[in-house]
Amino acid sequence: MFVTTTAATSARDAMTRSVHTTNQDNVSATLNVAVPVARVFAVLADPTTHSAIDGTGWVQEPADRAPLTEVGQVFRMDMYHAGHPDGDYRVANKGAALDAPRAIGWLTGTEKDDGRLEFGGWIWRYDLAPIGPSETEVTLTYDWSAVPQSIREYLQFPPFGPEHLINSLRHLAELATATPRV
Repeated sequence: MFVTTTAATSARDAMTRSVHTTNQDNVSATLNVAVPVARVFAVLADPTTHSAIDGTGWVQEPADRAPLTEVGQVFRMDMYHAGHPDGDYRVANKGAALDAPRAIGWLTGTEKDDGRLEFGGWIWRYDLAPIGPSETEVTLTYDWSAVPQSIREYLQFPPFGPEHLINSLRHLAELATATPRV
């Protein structure tokens, strides 16, 4: 179980953060960043930024580079995890939430040799709330409540430590700060 923590970063970063759980099947982190909501959303909707946002180092390169524009859109990412049977592998992500510039999320799964997509039941979701014209509250949620027991028997959830979400949000804030105005 994740423990709630709150800390302020340096004044230069102008960020506050917290990590918390809402129940046994999801974990979320929140970070306030001094960046307009549209700019944060644009970074999240661009699959080419996802490897730089990732707090684990598992996300490598996008196989599909088109910006996310609709629910149901599929984008693939090349991944690496030392604990994965193949080390290098590819995931297929399917847009599950898209309400620009307020929310974006996707299910993660695999694409079979015949092109059929299978999703394991976990979702990544970012909820964005403007705090004035140049600051955004960003909440990242990893939810595995729909993962069937057959998958839970061989995969641990969440598959990362509590620092992963806040690291991802800090990376997102750095990218959004460096991204030209949208």
